[in-house]
Amino acid sequence: MRVSDAEAVTTLVNLPAFRYGTLRIPFQTLEETRKRIETMPQGNISIVAELNGTLVGDAHLMRNQGRRAHAASIGMGVHDDHAGRGIGSALMAALVDTADNWLDIRRLELTVYTDNPAALALYRKFGFEQEGLLKAFGFRAGDYVDAYTMARVRV
Repeated sequence: MRVSDAEAVTTLVNLPAFRYGTLRIPFQTLEETRKRIETMPQGNISIVAELNGTLVGDAHLMRNQGRRAHAASIGMGVHDDHAGRGIGSALMAALVDTADNWLDIRRLELTVYTDNPAALALYRKFGFEQEGLLKAFGFRAGDYVDAYTMARVRV
């Protein structure tokens, strides 16, 4: 992800279905996106997926520090109009490869809403297992939503 992607990323994260699966609130501004890209902490990885010159997904790997340097959190999303086409799998494969083969990250963690079967299937496909249930984790569309904590631990 580059600063020049800020406008396309802003459009992406403001799409209704994309936002529905995240903790983002509506109406993220271009300035907020640009600042987030510019101030990405060292050691974190942010990538985008493009299809025919259009940005159709983004994914992030946020490495922990100190005694948790062996672990990282991930987050990702796919454009509303391009879900179900393998973009999420391509993004996840890139993050897992980077974690395993370049950063020696042993534990990948994520949080996912319990009512997101497509995301759950994707994460399980890549070896993530449910570790816990977070009740009333996020407030979305006027209601509280539960989430699972999931992790993939490489032994």
